[in-house]
Amino acid sequence: MTQIIMHVDVNSAFLSWTAAYEKQMGIDRDIREAASVIGGKEESRHGIVLAKSVLAKKFKIQTGMSLMEARKLCPNLLVVPPNYSIYVRASKVLRNYLMTYTPDVQVFSIDECFLRFTDLKREEALKVAYKIKDGVKEKFGYTVNIGVSENKLLAKQAGDLEKPDKCHTMFLDEIKDKLWVLPVEDLYMVGRKTKPKLNKLGILTVGDLANSDYNLISSMLKSHGRLIYNYAWGRDNSNFKDKDPVKSVGNSSTIKFNVTDEETAHVILLSLTEMTAWRLREANMNCRVVSVSIKDKDFNCASKQRKLAYFTDCTRDIYKNICNLFDELWDKSPIRQLGVSVSDLEFSNVKQLNIFQDELSIKNEVLDKAVDKIRAKFGDESIIRGVFANSDLKPILGGYPDDEHPGISSIL
Repeated sequence: MTQIIMHVDVNSAFLSWTAAYEKQMGIDRDIREAASVIGGKEESRHGIVLAKSVLAKKFKIQTGMSLMEARKLCPNLLVVPPNYSIYVRASKVLRNYLMTYTPDVQVFSIDECFLRFTDLKREEALKVAYKIKDGVKEKFGYTVNIGVSENKLLAKQAGDLEKPDKCHTMFLDEIKDKLWVLPVEDLYMVGRKTKPKLNKLGILTVGDLANSDYNLISSMLKSHGRLIYNYAWGRDNSNFKDKDPVKSVGNSSTIKFNVTDEETAHVILLSLTEMTAWRLREANMNCRVVSVSIKDKDFNCASKQRKLAYFTDCTRDIYKNICNLFDELWDKSPIRQLGVSVSDLEFSNVKQLNIFQDELSIKNEVLDKAVDKIRAKFGDESIIRGVFANSDLKPILGGYPDDEHPGISSIL
């Protein structure tokens, strides 16, 4: 009995989760049935489409498009601001549900997971996939696509065949009929830069790539060429738990006005640090290096980092060092974007005391964990710092980290 891998992908995740949340809150609309998008505030610099409805797609609105451009294509477009705390909670609830089917659940991104079954026959796999898909729809009020195969690559490719609310298989003996007929750009890891290079060689489909000269592809595209050539044959030898370790955790935010004073910059850095430290603690990790980045109104960038005397997950300790770094780095040019990150991470369920750590720092570590529990239960703005009480600035900036779930290299 070979292993079965399933790839579960939430259809238009941010849109679906928002719609499900609004329904639970008694809001009398379904944004999935309107020409709508999830995107930043149009009056700010965050105006990008993060997710789109089926009706919005008919207006040729694409993810990543500016809201201004999307509004030109659809004047009556409904724009709903993103709410990352909802997405993170929905993602965790989905993962917990998937674990009722198998303990082997591996996160790929906020809206994608891989499931592994070692006791499931191939002929039963699609039935289980439909059971999971229909269960998600009934239990949570949104839809997913599920791809089924014997490895992660083909499971992901299968899930992308037709959307939404579908289950598909793509086993190795099916790739000629299901994978090779696809445009070459539909193959995982063939991006916008790779597609024209392949097209120049007359490689238009995945099948063309699979049946091309391996040595030619290897010499032209080096290791990436060898990777996608093997993908065209459905080859993926990665182990289920293989994943690059988390190397850093961070947040950055483009600000809707130019920051010209130190006090405002420090408040924004606090907001970014709040989310960064929260995520660090969620992962049971401590950091020893902190860094800050600045982008000015002319898009000039600068960054600076510092190694701490001890490992920490304390918001106060991280923030204090971030501010010191910022003060040393900033040349007083108007600021367009600020970023905070932590690195040199260690995983630890038990934190050891350090002679360099003062008593206030130790007390703040306990306070941080208490605040985390309140925010996890009642929302990330259920308890905020006093400096944000009468401020237009958000008390917690930052969304879901892709850095915690890096892409597939060898891969999935």
